[in-house]
Amino acid sequence: MDTLLTVTNLSKEKILHGISFIMEQGEMVAVMGPSGSGKSTLLYNVSGMDQPDSGAVWLKDTEVTSLSEDEKAELRLNRMGFVFQQMNMMANLNILDNILLPAIHANKGKDGKKKAQLAAKAKKLMKKMSISELEKRKITEVSGGQLQRACICRSMMNDPEILFADEPTGALNQSAAEEVMAELTKLNREGTAVLLVTHDSRVASQCNRIFYLLDGHIRGELSLNQTIDAKHREDKVNQWLGEMGW
Repeated sequence: MDTLLTVTNLSKEKILHGISFIMEQGEMVAVMGPSGSGKSTLLYNVSGMDQPDSGAVWLKDTEVTSLSEDEKAELRLNRMGFVFQQMNMMANLNILDNILLPAIHANKGKDGKKKAQLAAKAKKLMKKMSISELEKRKITEVSGGQLQRACICRSMMNDPEILFADEPTGALNQSAAEEVMAELTKLNREGTAVLLVTHDSRVASQCNRIFYLLDGHIRGELSLNQTIDAKHREDKVNQWLGEMGW
């Protein structure tokens, strides 16, 4: 595999301390650890949403940490996707228009894709996520799991190389969480790398690797063989978390 993301000696105030790791293209990696360990801070600094005090982040041959704020915003818009626990949808727009927002913004002023083409792509993603029937509904008229699947559609509109997910199932019941993770793992199998923060061992067990973050340091790493059945993977994760002091 080719290297997609390289993080070197990343530090942020008193939260992160010399974090280093590499992600390969197509990997799915989870970050776990107790509250206050720096999980979300790591995600925000790696994705360019926040600026570390020191260290470097490379997305392929682009050094994210050296870019201007405008350049980082452009990078996030065109090469990254984001899914959060708080879904941040616009209440005055229907589901389809919410999904279209980042793509329309990315193509503003360009002669390229017309809105009709973008709408067709959004509808194709919605069909893939089994929410085709929801395009005209308001965000208050769908379930939490449906809304999070719409957020995944939104995140995929610009064909990102990597998807960052911060507790993507944290606000969902177990059934909805399983649906959302099924969609994320499907996207990953199709080639989109995923770096996610989670407190759920069932979610983490579906990843290739897990980092255990404690006091701003990566204290452990677990690799998982995805050919092993789900129950054994989850048992392995729980055993490892116990050894880490979870």
